Amino acid sequence: MIDEQDERIAKILFVDDSEDIDAEGLDVSEENLEKYLQYLKDHIEFPCQVKSVGEFGWEEYYTFGPGNTKEYEKLKKIRPSYADRFILLNFEDEIDSDYGIMVKVQRVSDNKRFTLDLEKLEPTDKKSKNYQLINDYSVWFVNN
Repeated sequence: MIDEQDERIAKILFVDDSEDIDAEGLDVSEENLEKYLQYLKDHIEFPCQVKSVGEFGWEEYYTFGPGNTKEYEKLKKIRPSYADRFILLNFEDEIDSDYGIMVKVQRVSDNKRFTLDLEKLEPTDKKSKNYQLINDYSVWFVNN
């Protein structure tokens, strides 16, 4: 059964046939990532504030493991943290086959810039058009 989210994603990827939606039409491929990147570039509204949907990989040692609290606080000053808020600045032109669409962001608290994978981010305004656009991308990227 095809849900509304799959239909939105299929339109972005130019998949018309419902059989293709259920089969390989929605697979994450370099071609589909390129289509999705262009679509997001054309439709994301700026400014767009985003946050992480969970801890970044480097943080898990400190938040779930035996990592030292002082060391964690020091590293959060130079690395992005799940507790940070960012402004989405733009999209990288190159896609990463492992991480998908990459974006440049600027941390609100100190203006430090980072390049992050979009699927780990979500807009802070859940009522915005951007929220659905980025959420659809993340669900597609993670599940296909």
